Amino acid sequence: MTELARIVEDRRGPALVAALEGEVDASNAREIGARLHVLLGNAATALVLDLSPTGYLDSAGISLVFRLAEELDARQQRLLVVVPPGAPVARTLQITGLAGAVAVHADVASAVAAAA
Repeated sequence: MTELARIVEDRRGPALVAALEGEVDASNAREIGARLHVLLGNAATALVLDLSPTGYLDSAGISLVFRLAEELDARQQRLLVVVPPGAPVARTLQITGLAGAVAVHADVASAVAAAA
């Protein structure tokens, strides 16, 4: 992964939880997307993308999440995003409309429960 961001993965039942630590911008969004696809595979029914530890998400990062949602839907998998109130990227999700386009949860536990 790049110096700006890393993915910390955890399997919870049929869901992959991927915490995205750091910053996502045009310099690393493509690499992060590719890594998430490799991690998810076909066995998981859902990807829980934990943006709690994400400090910055620019337009390339927002596009990445929208693309992930579309691609996973086409593969009959789900995308659930974790963004606690007050998280650095919470306002970005509201402004861009991403919060209305994907399932957003305040914590990982509720996202994993919804994925089951």
